[in-house]
Amino acid sequence: MSMAGNLRKVGNLRKVGGLRGVGGLRKVARLARRGTRVDLSHPARSPLGSSVVNCVTYREGVREPQGRDLVESVERIRKSGDGFVWLGLHEPTEDEFADIADLFGLHPLAVEDAVHAHQRPKVERYDQTLFAVFKTVCYVEHGVLTATSEVVDTGEIMVFVGRDFVITVRHGRHGSLGPLREELEASPEQLAQGPAAVLHAIADQVVDDYLASTDAVQADIDQVETDVFAPDGARADPGRIYQLKRELLELKRAVVPLGRPLQVLATQPMRIIAPEIQAYFRDVDDHLKRATEQIAAFDELLNSILQAHLAQVTVAQNEDMRKITAWAAVIAVPTMVCGMYGMNFDHMPELHWRFGYPLVMSVIVTACVLLYRGFRRNGWL
Repeated sequence: MSMAGNLRKVGNLRKVGGLRGVGGLRKVARLARRGTRVDLSHPARSPLGSSVVNCVTYREGVREPQGRDLVESVERIRKSGDGFVWLGLHEPTEDEFADIADLFGLHPLAVEDAVHAHQRPKVERYDQTLFAVFKTVCYVEHGVLTATSEVVDTGEIMVFVGRDFVITVRHGRHGSLGPLREELEASPEQLAQGPAAVLHAIADQVVDDYLASTDAVQADIDQVETDVFAPDGARADPGRIYQLKRELLELKRAVVPLGRPLQVLATQPMRIIAPEIQAYFRDVDDHLKRATEQIAAFDELLNSILQAHLAQVTVAQNEDMRKITAWAAVIAVPTMVCGMYGMNFDHMPELHWRFGYPLVMSVIVTACVLLYRGFRRNGWL
């Protein structure tokens, strides 16, 4: 029987069982996750369906061998009250997600948000299910920053957390959870804490990606700052500064709204999240505040760089105007003298004098040299 048929078979299945006792929770290593991640959304890596990336059952933190379909796994877990199912999807359609929503009893509003995406980071509770939305961020590598370079790319991860299941819905071509799943499976004692531990690990990875992106953006800002304050900084392209500000705004829209949801996860009592795990959400919130402060500092720095660049352009224009004015004054002397003697009058001084022409030329040259030296002394030329 197909997966969809199995899901329809128990669309009204009720949840039973409870969350295992919560012990110590170890932090997942952060920096190691900043390397290249495998994109499990590729059809060749999705044997369970066009949108299903993976479906795994965990008991006591250990991954059970494949062999049972999703419905049988959920039935067994709910009867025994031990373990949970982690179902990962990538950009599912409404039809693909409908049977899954029926099986796990997901709220229609949360299902609509998960399918259509483009949501703000948030945390909502629907009966016994917790629905969280995270904005993912990926730094886009580029050789040279231009006025049209894409600096950051954003996506979304929606997480449904129940007593015996975790459903992750990913939108975008980055933010794969495959490496995170492997790291969690390498720490069975962490997975044994239940779905809340998976939610914490996802939030931790998302915020770590924020920090990695802000560090990379800082390198671009430093390069722009160096170019602006170079000797020829007035000729720097201001479009690069505006592009960085636009990309920083996109990063800000992803990072800043997550502050309130993380505070909810870290402070408000919830049946799904034990107090011991909430302490780790407070640690994630601290890292998020660091990323938020960095983004605010970058925004102020870019404003200062832009103002400095505009000031440099103004100074350069003033210098150019002074040079033009100085040369115009120098050229005005011969223009004035030649204009006077270009008038066709019969009775003009020195008009028929043998030394009139050399005298006039000497006066012109002397006046021009004196003006030139005076302007050079005052820094106009």
